[in-house]
Amino acid sequence: MNWLLRLLGVLILLTVLVLSWLHMPDRPAETLVARWAPAPSDFVDLGGQIVHLRDEGPRDDPLPVVLVHGTSASLHTWEGWSKALVRQGRRVISFDLPAFGLTGPFTGRWAGEAYHGDTYARFTLALLDQLRVQRFVIGGNSLGGEVAWRTAHAAPARVAALVLVDAVGPAFVPESVPLGFTVARTPVLRTLSEWTLPRELVEESVRNVYGDPARVTPALVDRYFELTLREGNRAALVQRLALVKSGEHAERIGTLRQPTLILWGGRDRLVPPAVGREFQRLIPGSRLVEFPELGHVPQEEDPARSVAPVLEFLASLNPPR
Repeated sequence: MNWLLRLLGVLILLTVLVLSWLHMPDRPAETLVARWAPAPSDFVDLGGQIVHLRDEGPRDDPLPVVLVHGTSASLHTWEGWSKALVRQGRRVISFDLPAFGLTGPFTGRWAGEAYHGDTYARFTLALLDQLRVQRFVIGGNSLGGEVAWRTAHAAPARVAALVLVDAVGPAFVPESVPLGFTVARTPVLRTLSEWTLPRELVEESVRNVYGDPARVTPALVDRYFELTLREGNRAALVQRLALVKSGEHAERIGTLRQPTLILWGGRDRLVPPAVGREFQRLIPGSRLVEFPELGHVPQEEDPARSVAPVLEFLASLNPPR
């Protein structure tokens, strides 16, 4: 019996040591700003919510382009597109959604709000009100695509056109889910995920959504890893994923009448290409472009190729001045 007690004590001690070694605490936002918010990044106070955003290009653009990122991503996913669009004389506004990036969880007058697509649409419109942007083109990837079409549905007079990139909307069954999302949705593991975050878990998750995992660099993994550790983001991600309902309010999609460009990675296993074809079926006059070798985040995996049809689409809406 004494021998068993000593063994149990050793095992408990080893477990405590291992867990202490694996512990990855939250990082205050201010410790991440220097690396992840260089110019042209800015921060605005939206009813007590400090929002990380970038507002680039000429202010006299009659149709600014608003870009919304997906789950666990940040405005950085649009850097390649933003540079190309600004070179073409466009004003581009990108920002970190609450629960992600440097914006972090809902605070101020937004405290207690649910991380739901409709709430994000209201938040987007409120942010654009503060920036004094009335009419705009909105594009989004994954969750950001859902926010885009929900914004277009909520304020059709303000949204001139849509760009949906591997967007969430019609009901679907994923072919593969990033391990990080699975952990955050599993009752026992999700509590542990708020306490620790192996960098390898983040790397595997990012590689999972790329068409060519070889394109995933250490610097890219650093960005996803460090911004996930932003204070409060892991707990907010758990809350966000608990609200996800495949196909929720998909009947609204068929009511959209804005010119719509749909872009999809042919190797997207999280939101399969069939979803893009369903968007095209539902939205009258929409155009679908597939990139056979790209995955769930084509704007990040190959910015130059994926932005080319966007430039053409925007030129047809608003010819160069």
